[in-house]
Amino acid sequence: MEILTWLFNGRYGRDRAVWAVLMVLSACLTPVHAENTAAVGVSPVAGADALPVYIGLDAEFDYPGSTSAEAIKRGMLIAMEEINQRGGVLGGRPLALLEKSNHSMPARSLVNIEALAANPDVAAIFCGRFSPTVLDSLPVIHRLQIPMLDPWAAADGIVDNGFQPNYVFRLSLRDSWAMQAMIALAGAKGKHRLGLLLLNTSWGRSNQFAAEQYVASHPDYRIAGIHWFNWNEESLRDKYLSLINKGAEAVLFVGNDFDAVNLVKSLETVDARQRLPIISHWGVTGGDFTGRAGKLLHDIDFSVVQTYSFIGKKDKAAMRVLAAAKRLFGVNGARELESPVGVAHAYDLTHILALAIDQAGVLDRSRIRDALERVTDYAGLIQSYARPFSPERHEALSAQNAFMAVYAPDNAIEPLPRQRRVPKAP
Repeated sequence: MEILTWLFNGRYGRDRAVWAVLMVLSACLTPVHAENTAAVGVSPVAGADALPVYIGLDAEFDYPGSTSAEAIKRGMLIAMEEINQRGGVLGGRPLALLEKSNHSMPARSLVNIEALAANPDVAAIFCGRFSPTVLDSLPVIHRLQIPMLDPWAAADGIVDNGFQPNYVFRLSLRDSWAMQAMIALAGAKGKHRLGLLLLNTSWGRSNQFAAEQYVASHPDYRIAGIHWFNWNEESLRDKYLSLINKGAEAVLFVGNDFDAVNLVKSLETVDARQRLPIISHWGVTGGDFTGRAGKLLHDIDFSVVQTYSFIGKKDKAAMRVLAAAKRLFGVNGARELESPVGVAHAYDLTHILALAIDQAGVLDRSRIRDALERVTDYAGLIQSYARPFSPERHEALSAQNAFMAVYAPDNAIEPLPRQRRVPKAP
C-alpha cells in the first residue's frame, strides 16, 4: 500500500502510476521473456535527462523457432538509434522501446496492449507477424485510440477494418498483393490449375478470398481444389496428394514456418515426379524453416513472396542498416540476416512514426494518428515515400513491391528475376 501511495503521489503523476500498476499485473500474467517490457534503444545523444517517448512492440517473442519478432525489434532499434543520435523527437526526447511477448495468443496480446496504452508516454504500438492476433486486437486499439503500426501481418482486413477514424497503418504486404505475385509466378511456370493449401485461420481465409478474386478476373487460371490444415498438423501429405488428384499443377501455400516444415517432410515419401511447385506466402520466413526442413527443401521447387532484400544492395541506407545490424546484433552481412522484411519494414516505419510525432508537436495519440497521414518526402530504406499514408490510404507499400524469392543453398532468401506469365495452352 505504501508503494501505491508513493506512485500515485510521486513526481510521475497519476497516469504513469496507473500504467506502472498495470505493467506489474501484466508481467504477472505474462510468461517470462528476457526483455519483456524493457526500455531499450535510448541514446545518450538525445536529451539525457528528458523523459523518453516510448514505442510499444507487442509480438510473438518466445514463440518456438520464431525470428520475426526479433527482426522487427532490430529494425526498430536501428532506426531509434539514428533518430536519437540526431536529437530524438519533440525537441530532445529520446525514443525507447517497450516490448511485450504475446506468444501469438490473441488474449495475451489484448492484455499487453491495454498495459502499453495505459502509459501516457507510449506514442504507438507495433504489432508482430500473426494476422489472427492482430485482427482480434482491432476493437481494443480503436477503443483506446492508440496508433497501431504494422510491419508484417498481411491480412487485408487489418487495414480494411471499417473503423473511422482508422488507427492502423501498415508498411508491409497485403494478402491480395501476395496472391497476385504468387499466381503470377505460377503462370510464369506455365501452371494455371492451382491448388490452395491454407492454414485454417482468418489469415488463411483472407488468402482464399484474395486468390478467388484474382482468378475471377483472370480466366486463364482455375482453382483446382482447396484444402485446410490446422496449427501443428503433423502431416500434410494426404492433402497435398488430394490436390494433385484434383488436377492441380502448382500449390499455393499459406502457412508459417512450422507448417512448411511439416509440408516439406511430407514430401519425402512422394515420388519426385509427382512433386508440384510450392509457391508460398511469407509466413515461412518468420522462423527457423530452413534449419528444420532439411536437405529436401533444396531439392524441390519452393518459392516465397517478399517485399525487400538486402542482398546486392549498395545504396547508403542499406549499407548503413547492415553496418548497424553487425555492430549491434553480430549479423555478418545480408545473407545472414534473418526475417529481412521484418527488419526493413520496421526500420522505415519507425522513421515515419518519428516524423509524425514531430509534426504533431506533442505526445497526443490522436494528433500523431492525424500526422501520420500528412508525413511527406521520407527517403527510406525500401524506397522513397512521397507520402507514405493519407486519409484514403493507410498502406505505405503497393503491389509493385511484391516479388518472389527462393532459398539459396546457404539458406539466404534470394530474389527471383521478375517473370512474364506463360500463356495457357489452347
